[in-house]
Amino acid sequence: MNENQTPVVKNKRPNLLGGLILVLVGVLALVANFLGNTPYTLWFLPLLGIIFLASGIIAGKRGLLIPGGILLGIGVGTLLVAHYLTPPSEEMQGGIFMLAFAGGWVLITLLSLVVKDAEDQTRVMWWPLIPGGIIGAIGAALLLGEKGQVALEYFGKGWPVILIAGGLYLILRRRELQGK
Repeated sequence: MNENQTPVVKNKRPNLLGGLILVLVGVLALVANFLGNTPYTLWFLPLLGIIFLASGIIAGKRGLLIPGGILLGIGVGTLLVAHYLTPPSEEMQGGIFMLAFAGGWVLITLLSLVVKDAEDQTRVMWWPLIPGGIIGAIGAALLLGEKGQVALEYFGKGWPVILIAGGLYLILRRRELQGK
C-alpha cells in the first residue's frame, strides 16, 4: 500500500534477462566441465564478465557493470599470464595481471557513461577508478622491477600518512566551516 492506501502492484513477470544470464552461465560452466583443464576453460571468467557487462548495458543497470568489469579484468589477466604472454619473471606476471585487473575497474567507469537510468540520464560511476588506480599503480610498480618494488615497500610503510593528512584536512575544514 502506498500513502493513498491504493495497492501497489509489483511486476510478477519473470525476469527474462536474469533467466538468460543463468542459462548462459550454466552453458559456459557445463562446457568448461567437459573440456577439463585446458586453455579454453580459462575463457570462462572473461566470457562471464562480458555477459554481465552486456546485460548491464542492455537492461540499463549499472550495478551489473561491477561484477562484469571485475570478472573480465581477472579473466583477461589470467589468460595473458597463463597462455598468451611469457613474462620472464613472477614480478612481471604479477604486474601484467594487476594491470589487466585494473583495466576491468576502469572499464566499469567507461561503460557507466553508456548506461542510462529510468529518467534517461547518464550517471558516471567514478569510484571504480580508486581501486583501479591503486591496483594499476601496483601493477606498474611490479613491471618496473627492483625500483618499483622499493617504491612499493616505501608506500607499504608510509600509507598511514595519507590517512593522517585526510583526517587533518577534515578537522581543519570543519573548523573553517564552523567559523563562518
